[in-house]
Amino acid sequence: MNRFARIAATLAIIAAFAPLAITHAQVVTQQAASVAVPDSPAGKMLSAWLAAFNSGDSAKIAAYIRKNEPHKNVDNQISFGLTSRGFDLVSIEKNQPKHLEYVLKDHSRGQLGYGTLDVKDNGSAASVLAGIPPGARVADFKIDAAARTAVIEGAIAKLNESYVFPDVAKKMGDSVRARAKRGEYDDVTNGIAFAAKLTEHFQDVSHDKHLRVNFLLGTLASAPAGQSAPSSDEVARYRRDMESINCGFVKAEQLANNVGYLKFNMFADPAICGPTASAAMNFLANTDALVIDLRDNGGGDPAMVAYISSYLFSKRTHLNDLWTRRTNATKEYWTNADVTGKRLGDDKPVFVLTSSRTFSGGEEFTNNLKALKRATIVGETTGGGAHPVAGQRINEHFMIGVPFARAINPITKTNWEGTGVEPDVKVPAPDALTTALKLIAEKRNVKS
Repeated sequence: MNRFARIAATLAIIAAFAPLAITHAQVVTQQAASVAVPDSPAGKMLSAWLAAFNSGDSAKIAAYIRKNEPHKNVDNQISFGLTSRGFDLVSIEKNQPKHLEYVLKDHSRGQLGYGTLDVKDNGSAASVLAGIPPGARVADFKIDAAARTAVIEGAIAKLNESYVFPDVAKKMGDSVRARAKRGEYDDVTNGIAFAAKLTEHFQDVSHDKHLRVNFLLGTLASAPAGQSAPSSDEVARYRRDMESINCGFVKAEQLANNVGYLKFNMFADPAICGPTASAAMNFLANTDALVIDLRDNGGGDPAMVAYISSYLFSKRTHLNDLWTRRTNATKEYWTNADVTGKRLGDDKPVFVLTSSRTFSGGEEFTNNLKALKRATIVGETTGGGAHPVAGQRINEHFMIGVPFARAINPITKTNWEGTGVEPDVKVPAPDALTTALKLIAEKRNVKS
């Protein structure tokens, strides 16, 4: 998949989840204060969510996410919660012991969102909050039996066409069709809930965390025939989105004893975000050791993985390969021969911090450096997603992220799909930075 196709897929996924502005009066008129949270496992979880996100306290939001929805990016959730300034519960649309559907209004601009929340058997939660577009109604989220069947068949067709393992694609299709025949989806009448349910059931078979079905109340745009790249407007929007979050870079600083610390939460397209990455790496180029914090990194573009890695090697180095099923072609990823500014240098120690939330491109970066013995990995085993994904449109409201290729490390000839990357020093994620700094100090003491 070329660079612009990756941008298009990213834009589609962002659009599927982005909250959309609407005033309270456009959809409902009842007062939020009159709505009670159900006394059920799902209701108690929603109460915990509301308490955290209405607190205005980043620590409380982080604690809720880490305890109840650890698959989510903590920094993103904190930013979302603080920007929204809390929520009112406007209505309960569906009430089951372990499943709720509801409407929320944020305190910042009176925006409305339709939410679903499920409590899993292990006590964790899975929630989705989607914006309600202007002029829309809550009823517009509803889907009927014909729509469910069309989405199931459309999703299966996309999987059979492109999923990295054809035999697994067939098993996923057979399983979901059997569930539909047994009537397991008959009471799923909401598009968001249906997308979440299909995602769960496809993943039950494939165990592939990259595979997701998404629902968007607004209409998903179709690219003109023959157009594989996004339009100039889409690229401009992507650029604005990346600039608004500093391309995922959170912090670059010099710690005590000239130790560099770099935290970034995604690998964005280097065509847009390369200058930001170069600025961060150049700021840290003269440090004596570097700590790279990927504990909240959910992945992104393999070209950015190579771009940042180029600052850690003095010679051109083979990092990773990607094999694509449909073309049977393998693309090699190497460090760049040239970089903007100064490289860190081969002799300076690098430590990579990981958590169970480190995923996809974050795992590739970690695995590459581990296999090349260029970094010491400190923290938790990563999430286990080694298959690049491409967003594909099912119909005007549903899309599916199809993992279409697999990573092959040139040294180990394997990847981290389903297993994650094991750290060299295994500690709980919150302790990873302290541990890495201790290891750096110990190395210095040994040398002196």
